[in-house]
Amino acid sequence: KDTLRVVSRTMFRAARSASALFQGVSATISRSTPIRSLHLHEGYSLELLKKFGVKTPRFQIAKSAEEAQTAARSLAGNAFAVKAQVLAGGRGKGHFENGFKGGVHVVKESDVAMIAKHMIGHRLITKQTGAAGRPCNMVIVMEKMDVIKEYYFAILMDRAAQGPMLIASSQGGMDIETVAKENPDAIIKEPIDINKGLTTEQAMSLAARLGFAPQAIEQAAREFVKLYKFFVRYDCTMVEINPFVQDTFGNAVVLDAKVNFDDNSLVRQPEVVSRRDFSQENALDVVALQHDINYIGLKGSIGCLVNGAGLAMATMDIIQLHGGKPANFLDIGGGATVNQVTEAFKIITADPQVNCILVNIFGGIMRCDTIAEGIIHAAKHLDLQVPVVARLQGTRKVEAKALIANSGLDILSCDELDTAALKAVQCAKIVELARAADLRVKFKDILELELEPAATGSLTPRFS
Repeated sequence: KDTLRVVSRTMFRAARSASALFQGVSATISRSTPIRSLHLHEGYSLELLKKFGVKTPRFQIAKSAEEAQTAARSLAGNAFAVKAQVLAGGRGKGHFENGFKGGVHVVKESDVAMIAKHMIGHRLITKQTGAAGRPCNMVIVMEKMDVIKEYYFAILMDRAAQGPMLIASSQGGMDIETVAKENPDAIIKEPIDINKGLTTEQAMSLAARLGFAPQAIEQAAREFVKLYKFFVRYDCTMVEINPFVQDTFGNAVVLDAKVNFDDNSLVRQPEVVSRRDFSQENALDVVALQHDINYIGLKGSIGCLVNGAGLAMATMDIIQLHGGKPANFLDIGGGATVNQVTEAFKIITADPQVNCILVNIFGGIMRCDTIAEGIIHAAKHLDLQVPVVARLQGTRKVEAKALIANSGLDILSCDELDTAALKAVQCAKIVELARAADLRVKFKDILELELEPAATGSLTPRFS
């Protein structure tokens, strides 16, 4: 499963499987599984959509209770929705660590500041955030609209269709996964010809099938076409509008938006990059990004440092073959420096569940001696508390082995990946046992053991 998660993030970054949605597992793919795409807050997504000409409610972003009150006053309405800006679903049913219930409230102008004060600066906990929650640094204050009907509308990349896919339903304003599971016939899916784009005729047909009032069909179709053009213009992997509403005046309006962007395209999307909120992302992911390292945290105990996505996945497979579990996917690429290798070790060792580190390098463009220098530098300066097993093959491997051998450090060098993986798995198990017994294990004792496959016997290392 971990390997499949890595494949989805590294090899098919922009790809989304629409068929999975209709099997009731879209939540896993679009929200839980690490996908290499950039997510923006709802408020920032709505800003971009509004700038692009898509019809949205009047709203303002506020980063303090005072700003929220000012926003409500300037919007001059009877009631307002105050929505916590946290990159997670289920905000309305979530709660804050201060005990305040709900990340979405509809209130009078006089109550806006009070609601915002309970949200801003606190952590919102939802079914998708885990127990730690995520920080709420701002809210959006939005005019309350009189809505006749709510719909669901999305465009995403679908591998089966080899292009964009429309997904829509007349049952909006609720979890689309629930709709797909309980009433799959309510879901409309329609591929878009990437060469033609979303035509007016196709958009009007969709609006009619969704049940828009006759006088609203043309306007809804125009918004659908704009959303598709937005999808293409900003290199999106997904644009999800839930709900897409029809108000009492017959207008089709985007009431809420979730937009994901292909991170390969960010070099040409400065508007998107400028709105990125790193406080919503895993701290180790952010550090890896800053040092151009491909990193995905997993749930095992063996940290992996590898060059190349394919070799990294093979390394993870062989670890699991020997009964271990990888703690991460980490690909330093083909041009890593000593500094990048050191930073990679920092990232791996920052994970408290790591009991051993396995380095697996096949030196083509990447020189093995550079990796060896990085390993030695990291071992000397990071006070490593876990054993390191290194398998270095390829360009300048002889020099690399000499560097490790002469370093005076307890680093085990292996020629074969199978042997290296077995050593790493057994070392991780020993460290786990030692930690559980509050014992300090000597790495040299572990690394010098003649290890056998897990099925053939147990290990009896020396502890101190």
